[in-house]
Amino acid sequence: MSRNREKELQEQVVVAAADGSSLNITGGNSKAFLGRSPQGAPLEVSGHSGILSYEPKELVITACCGTLLTEMEAALAEHGQMLAFEPPHFGKEATLGGTIAAGLSGPRRPYAGSARDFVLGTRILNGRGEILRFGGEVMKNVAGYDISRLMTGAMGTLGVILDVSLKVLPLPAKEITLVQSRSPGDAIQAINGWSQRPIPLSAACCDGERLYIRLSGAATAVASARDIIGGEAMEDGDAFWEGRIREQGHAFFQGSTPLWRLSVPPTTPIDKLPGKYLIDWGGALRWLKVESDHQEVREIAAAAGGHATLFRGGDRQGSVYQPLPKPLMTLHHNLKRAFDPQGLFNPGRMYAEL
Repeated sequence: MSRNREKELQEQVVVAAADGSSLNITGGNSKAFLGRSPQGAPLEVSGHSGILSYEPKELVITACCGTLLTEMEAALAEHGQMLAFEPPHFGKEATLGGTIAAGLSGPRRPYAGSARDFVLGTRILNGRGEILRFGGEVMKNVAGYDISRLMTGAMGTLGVILDVSLKVLPLPAKEITLVQSRSPGDAIQAINGWSQRPIPLSAACCDGERLYIRLSGAATAVASARDIIGGEAMEDGDAFWEGRIREQGHAFFQGSTPLWRLSVPPTTPIDKLPGKYLIDWGGALRWLKVESDHQEVREIAAAAGGHATLFRGGDRQGSVYQPLPKPLMTLHHNLKRAFDPQGLFNPGRMYAEL
């Protein structure tokens, strides 16, 4: 880690605060397509990198924001461990800071937990140029507001994440992917039925024609679950979940049609959502490709008890995230004023009002 780089970042923020200019926090730029269009002078954090500490026996790793995900995952793999929320990279330059700021999780999320669930502590640089530490390196180290997890998914609007401590988990002893031919409606019903049983599910998605189920855990548990679920074993299961689903290499994700990310109850009937879609997270995540008006898509998601985000394409200057009710927007404004009183960081990246 470069302490000099940390000092440089701090000085840049102090200067920006003095002249009232805005800053666009940038690292590997693998998540630059997320949210509304970036604004402000670049605040380059990729040079602030390196694994600060890693205690395999304690299942905790701490690293700087500019540390490449590939570097962290390689270090963990040497000790038979992993980032259990299976974060998408969307590019070889993906960094830890961008991953936590975006708050994205991969196929394992409904069964292992989200990115936010694994954040133990953070150090951040706020809009006053102050370096603040929240949380620590153990699970029970939070009193009062859990600010570390508040930074997860904030898209850099509250401050610069300098370093993060994460809980990690052991790699499963056995893993297998099973494939079945099922319609989307039938797939949703089957997944939700299996979820009620003690089956070691770790991923479940349907591309409209086939249902893919990943089982992870002890060899005996995986073998037993395989007998219950049935289906063909997939030889390239790892490549499927990593490349085609997590990194969106599946044919579904190709093309220029706007891509929506809908979070809905996993039992939501398929006929509630028009357009072309891919089901992930056991039914709780619906990727939707449709040219419909933003309001129409959001009304459909809301009617199903969920919300919608314009993930890729479409109008990036408009409302990308689900509009917030007035009380929640007031809360967001209050948080923004507390951490970034002059609105320096990533202005408008989540909402035009922020």
